[in-house]
Amino acid sequence: MARERSGDDFTGPLKRLLVAVLVLCLIAIFLVWRIDSPRVERFRAQVVDSIVPSFSWAMAPVTAVVDLAGDFRSYQQIYEQNQELRRELRQMTAWKEAALQLEQENARLRDLNNVQLDPKLTYITGVVLADSGSPFRQSVLINVGSRDGIVDGWATMDGIGLVGRISGVGANTSRVLLLTDATSRIPAVIQPSGQRAIIAGDNSAAPPIDFLENPDLVRPGDRIVTSGDGEVFPPGLLVGQVAEDPNGRLRVRLAADYERLEFLRVLRDHGARRVSEQGGLIAPVSPLPGPVQPEETGLDADAEEVGQ
Repeated sequence: MARERSGDDFTGPLKRLLVAVLVLCLIAIFLVWRIDSPRVERFRAQVVDSIVPSFSWAMAPVTAVVDLAGDFRSYQQIYEQNQELRRELRQMTAWKEAALQLEQENARLRDLNNVQLDPKLTYITGVVLADSGSPFRQSVLINVGSRDGIVDGWATMDGIGLVGRISGVGANTSRVLLLTDATSRIPAVIQPSGQRAIIAGDNSAAPPIDFLENPDLVRPGDRIVTSGDGEVFPPGLLVGQVAEDPNGRLRVRLAADYERLEFLRVLRDHGARRVSEQGGLIAPVSPLPGPVQPEETGLDADAEEVGQ
């Protein structure tokens, strides 16, 4: 116990002495730093030159922490900018899709306006509402009907070529039978040879060419247009080009884009013949031959005048 008391009695005054010395040193440093004298200024400069450069190692951790904080702020800003760019990219992707759709729609409308037709033909443009969705029935539905003056049998085109004909008319809608349907038969002429043929649909994308007069005069790539025979379609409407399948059969590479039918032009062909009764397209109705009656020819009257 005596030793512990002697130790405490010794360390207490020592601590007070060290504190007093530290305070005196600080006061001396403060006074030296505040004295305005050339000699003291030179002394201060020497002290700074000798002590401050040697403390660069002590400032290295502080500098690293400051740089790390700056890098973290920069990373946070980059992350926020990246998120903002991602949002803008998603918006731009949606706008791009909308712009592409509008561009395609605009191109089809321009194609419809640029097609050269007979000046006697007028037309009305309809929007494709739906298709048959069946491999055995090739047809589409458009949003124009009898209220728009549509007549059964009129031809329909897209921006380039013939698509089909009206095969059913409602008040507000009409059904278009496509050239690819198995029941479709289109009289056509092949240019430049002038060969006439029938484009017969078979539910495929390339209908075959039937009843060709002279196949030797036809070459793949020849242009096919409607002939106007039977007054079913106006003449000169583009159908497509001649193509040859692997079996050597001649088919039609249709000019119309059947994969993207959105707008169809219905041609008002008021000059087409309409079938009102059976046989009307074959020959006009005439009386059957029989014995000639004198009353009908007036021969009796002539004979009486001669006798007189």
